[in-house]
Amino acid sequence: MATLGLIGSGNIGSTLARLAVDAGLDVVLSNSRGPETLDALVAELGPRARAATAAEAAAAGDWVVATIPLGHYRELPAEVLAGKVVLDTLNYYPQRDGVFPALEAEEATTSGLVQEHLAGAQVVKAFNNIYFKHLLALARPAGSPDRSALPIAGEDPAARASATRLLDLLGYDAVDAGELAESWRFQRDTPVYVLPYAEDLARPGGLAEDPGTVADAAAVRTALAKAVRPTGSAG
Repeated sequence: MATLGLIGSGNIGSTLARLAVDAGLDVVLSNSRGPETLDALVAELGPRARAATAAEAAAAGDWVVATIPLGHYRELPAEVLAGKVVLDTLNYYPQRDGVFPALEAEEATTSGLVQEHLAGAQVVKAFNNIYFKHLLALARPAGSPDRSALPIAGEDPAARASATRLLDLLGYDAVDAGELAESWRFQRDTPVYVLPYAEDLARPGGLAEDPGTVADAAAVRTALAKAVRPTGSAG
């Protein structure tokens, strides 16, 4: 049975772990505080899940998801992740991560920075543009008429195909946005970021209380195409 390794087990990481267990995958979780702090989550997930260090989760995963604050991306275990498909959910929040001049100037993408650090791995941007409650609520089996889609981007076509297989197992179609230089199209504050999956953010409680709504592949492609980047910026 295939294994999903998780470096980071917060809102997105724990949600992906739940979807993976439901799909019949084994899951190895990690966080920055140590495996023992994940005992309750592992008990909830059941026998397919176990906690480990970040390096152990990286080594165990057929796919590895990096879902940590962007400011800590250089802590990802590059040597262990060499040869792996690494799905990167990292978003840039300057107030949390510190200021990255290349991102401020639109001269780089978040995933481009991660790929530079993980030179031996194949990084695929994924799972960063959807609220974690919607990620759980909108998952559907393959072939369902109300299946949502998520964008992906990566340098290697085989890695994007591998990521597409994982998304399919977890309940989503994938929209291939191309290489990492195009991943800016679904970074923070773009048309495909969070909004397509929200039913009504004007309701009381806002995003936290929003039940979510279907965003199929066509809707995601349309939103990606609407993204605008400042003139002269580079990927």
